[in-house]
Amino acid sequence: MTIKKFTIGKDALMKSAVLIGGLLALSQLALAQSASQSTPQNKTGPDVQQDDSLTWHGITLYGVVDIGLQYDNHGAPFNDYHPAGSANIVQKNSRQSVFGATPSNMGQSRVGLQGAEPLPLPFAGDWSAVFRLETFFNPQSGDISDAERSLVQNNGKTPATSGMNLDSSVAGEAFETAYAGVSSKAYGTLTFGRQLTLLGDGVNKYDPNYGSQAFSLIGMSGGYAGGGYTEDKRVDNALKYYGTFADIFHVGALFKLNNASGSGNTGRQLELGAEYAGASIDAYYSKFDSAVSAATLSAAQVAELPTLGYSVNNTLAGTISDNTAYALMSSYKWQEFKFFLSLEHIQFANPSQPLTAGFQDIGGYVIGFVNDDAYVHPKIYNVAWAGVRYTVVPALDLTAAYYYVHQSAYGTGKDAGCDSTLAGSCAGNLEALSFDADYTLNKHFDAYIGAMYSAVHNGLANGYAFQTNNLNPTVGVRFKF
Repeated sequence: MTIKKFTIGKDALMKSAVLIGGLLALSQLALAQSASQSTPQNKTGPDVQQDDSLTWHGITLYGVVDIGLQYDNHGAPFNDYHPAGSANIVQKNSRQSVFGATPSNMGQSRVGLQGAEPLPLPFAGDWSAVFRLETFFNPQSGDISDAERSLVQNNGKTPATSGMNLDSSVAGEAFETAYAGVSSKAYGTLTFGRQLTLLGDGVNKYDPNYGSQAFSLIGMSGGYAGGGYTEDKRVDNALKYYGTFADIFHVGALFKLNNASGSGNTGRQLELGAEYAGASIDAYYSKFDSAVSAATLSAAQVAELPTLGYSVNNTLAGTISDNTAYALMSSYKWQEFKFFLSLEHIQFANPSQPLTAGFQDIGGYVIGFVNDDAYVHPKIYNVAWAGVRYTVVPALDLTAAYYYVHQSAYGTGKDAGCDSTLAGSCAGNLEALSFDADYTLNKHFDAYIGAMYSAVHNGLANGYAFQTNNLNPTVGVRFKF
């Protein structure tokens, strides 16, 4: 039987290799273009600003390489494919101290192309055609980032024997971002393709750590940016609009199409906000139908695969639900300080359009075992985060942040209303506290150090047989071009 996932993985790697080769060739042209335009003839000296961007005929090559060293006092073996490498936050298999290289601690390592081309139409005004392509990679291993591969690698394993494995919206696609559209300063930007959701943009904007995987609970756990499940942090087939008016108000809308009739696997989001005198605030609404949360297979499920015709190398289990989220995010800049305060409410309910086993999830992975009945009573998450970023000197930022999640009790029968570790449906809490410092040596290179402490309590600690807290001191460097 052909191992489908191996074929998909090779295809993604080949596509990305072609992309990177093309980007390298383009960079040579861009560098030559920049060199010819950076310094006017016969002009030298400190007043002449050199442009070192890799832009050629309106197309810009850019990238981020972020890598560091991390120690987790309660963790599991790191993974070469997951975008974060380590769990960062305490998990059910957190059982030992681990130390090693971790990718994308402060920002996602990526390489991409973006461009904007004015539209020469008499009625177009300042409209331009825009596009963006991005590939995510793990610099410590050289692999394309693929969280779902971290899951299938641990199929059939117990918490005592498994390594780091978590779901994500990053599943080994050749391009994690791929969209095109039109943009106008006066009317906003409309794009279509695979792209970050409005809630994802909001987390990156209003998180004190700007979505850092090593130092932010909501950056590492993408479900809060996905309106419930992390796979909806960035989505395929998405039509997205965002516009700013009068330099104060902004609005956004996103629709995820499902390529078929019916409401299953569709999504929509709305955003309304404003910025004035250092203050910024945004309100969000998000609804995803038949959303998917993927997980590893149990040993019993692995044993059943041959009779179902699935491969252990590309098959996962999945919980399906309709997820609704509301969020209010804010920040305020005062002198060298920037303060953050945000609230989010998420409801998980059984899907109105149940999915059947065998459907293809993101990255070409198959959901071979489906749970469409996880929430007889809706599960509620109430999430809050707050923090402050202090610019000590222009090159040095210090950030302190606190994150809190409360889960309501949603069980039935003997578990109804429980507030203990006896069941995962009992009420429970997850909290995280972080502090980090980021020093910019120049416009391309910065170094960082910090740590995040996380802990689970009561219902959210159910199944944590070894440890219920973790501390992850991390140091690293990041190069941006």
